[in-house]
Amino acid sequence: MENTAPTANPSRSDRAVPSYDAVDVSHPVLVGYLFWILGFIGAHRFYFGKPLTGVLWFFTGGLFLVGWIVDLFFIPAMAEEANRRYRNGRVDFTVAWLLLTFLGLFGVHRLYMGKIITGVVYLLTGGLFGIGYVYDTCTLNEQVEEINRQT
Repeated sequence: MENTAPTANPSRSDRAVPSYDAVDVSHPVLVGYLFWILGFIGAHRFYFGKPLTGVLWFFTGGLFLVGWIVDLFFIPAMAEEANRRYRNGRVDFTVAWLLLTFLGLFGVHRLYMGKIITGVVYLLTGGLFGIGYVYDTCTLNEQVEEINRQT
């Protein structure tokens, strides 16, 4: 007679294993903290896709440094929100932001995104005399998201 009773120790393949979707990290927390160092001018808020409060932080010195210190504790939550909102693709958000921050007046971030003509214009005009640099600071996440959506 065959034994049909369930075994007391099921094999690994019989066990239910929870599966989790891999989180696509578009805005790492560590980079957020690096931008937080410049947070009194709103750099971390722009990076995490919060241009309105970024502008507010810029003009108020991070709400007189109090909001800047409070943001130290909110960066993980802002990173999580940005990771849900923005998806990586051909253009990496962090690379684009670092290029904008350090070489933005020369249009290097635009060349990286494949916007060759405006990249050269930025190079010749100092980021359209700074106005284009400010525009890109407020809209870079959306620009990268649009490019990544197309590819």
